[in-house]
Amino acid sequence: MASLASVASVAGCGYSLVGRTSTLPPSIKVVQFQTLANQTARVGVEQRLSREIARELASRGRFAVQAQAAGADAALIGAVIGFDLYAIAFDESGRAREYQVRITVRVSLKSTTEDKVIWENPAYAFQENYAFSTSAASYVDRENEAIDRVAERFAESLVSNLLEGF
Repeated sequence: MASLASVASVAGCGYSLVGRTSTLPPSIKVVQFQTLANQTARVGVEQRLSREIARELASRGRFAVQAQAAGADAALIGAVIGFDLYAIAFDESGRAREYQVRITVRVSLKSTTEDKVIWENPAYAFQENYAFSTSAASYVDRENEAIDRVAERFAESLVSNLLEGF
């Protein structure tokens, strides 16, 4: 009974589950989102990130996501402006075994009815370390693997910040 009372008191104080709230206007039901522009030398990074951002927006259950402007309440637009992949740890043979990926995106959400910026970040940065198995039988493109591994977490982070106003 005490735990029920504590849950009720926390709920009454304005706390809620992370990822379940939004500071965006409730009138936004349909978000236009097209592939991010790529202003980096890394080919294809915008495709992977865009796919995960669209998936994450739709998974929140609050928005329909579409590519066309007709019928959209807001437009999420942006560009990948930085992509860096650094080896940060090495094995005894000198082969990289851990990398740090840093992605920077210029992004904004604009109301299509008022042409007003609702949320923006001119340099949204995300970085994560990732370990590469040195026991792999053959060489693989480590940059592509790194992008694939961090794209999902990048999208989760970006959409959470967008929705929760951080």
